[in-house]
Amino acid sequence: MRAQLQNRRSELQAQLNEGQNALAELNRRQEELRTTLLRISGAIQVLSEVLGDEPAAATSR
Repeated sequence: MRAQLQNRRSELQAQLNEGQNALAELNRRQEELRTTLLRISGAIQVLSEVLGDEPAAATSR
């Protein structure tokens, strides 16, 4: 009985470790995507200003 409980604990610990690793990877990926979206948003803003699509850009010239 004790051996079964120890085996189950080991299995659960392995699952916990896998879950924590998966969560860490998802968090890393989320940060990468956030950075990419911020860069794209900035590029869109710059291009909009260059093209004169932004009302603020037209009034500040």
